[in-house]
Amino acid sequence: MEIWEIVVLSLVGIVAGWLNVLAGGGSMLTVPIMIFMGMPGPVANGTNRLAIILQNITAVVTFAKKGFHNFKLSLSLSVAASIGAVFGAQVGVSLDGEWFNRVLAIIMAGMMIIMWKGNLGKGDKKQGGEEPQRLVLGHILMIGAGFWGGFIQIGVGFILMPILHRVMGLNLVLTNVYKVFVILIYTFVALAVFASQLQLEWFVGLSLALGNAVGGYLGAQTTITKGENWIRWTLNIALVAFIIKLLFF
Repeated sequence: MEIWEIVVLSLVGIVAGWLNVLAGGGSMLTVPIMIFMGMPGPVANGTNRLAIILQNITAVVTFAKKGFHNFKLSLSLSVAASIGAVFGAQVGVSLDGEWFNRVLAIIMAGMMIIMWKGNLGKGDKKQGGEEPQRLVLGHILMIGAGFWGGFIQIGVGFILMPILHRVMGLNLVLTNVYKVFVILIYTFVALAVFASQLQLEWFVGLSLALGNAVGGYLGAQTTITKGENWIRWTLNIALVAFIIKLLFF
């Protein structure tokens, strides 16, 4: 790799890491940039997992130092998501082309409608709490979210946030706390599947991961300091941009 490519990957990683932790959609930046640099789609899909892991390690540690953690529930949700991730990654290793873009755009549009309909846009900071509800349903839905995360990763935050916030009743700050932990654990599983069947670009992934780690730290700090309204609006802006990108570019 050229020096400028390493610099570009690191800068893109910072933005992607911040966006991933705060809302989601950062992989829509990182995966295309790797493909632009000549990497096959499935390899870019797998290599991106290295950056996701380092980004979420940073975010989990940052949240934990601030007192935001519940490792028992985080682990049980992660196990459920990891089951789905095994099967999703098996599909992802053979993924090629752009056929999935419109389907993904429809899914993201549905997520946005659900979140706005659920008063997510009305600025009620008391919506959601600290005690999780509907645990069984939440764990079942985590299997599906894990499948998507193992399959493509792109947009998984937009799937996890409604599960944690709307279904399980957690406030948006705790939603992000659980989200980054779940993604961290199932991504290890998905990476193992990709690495066993594809020749991943480890150096590229590590270069990207350095930026993602910084972005993950910044995203966790933003979540803690800015609170729910900031997350709510960032999430919806990211969703709109994400859908436009998928449908028209």
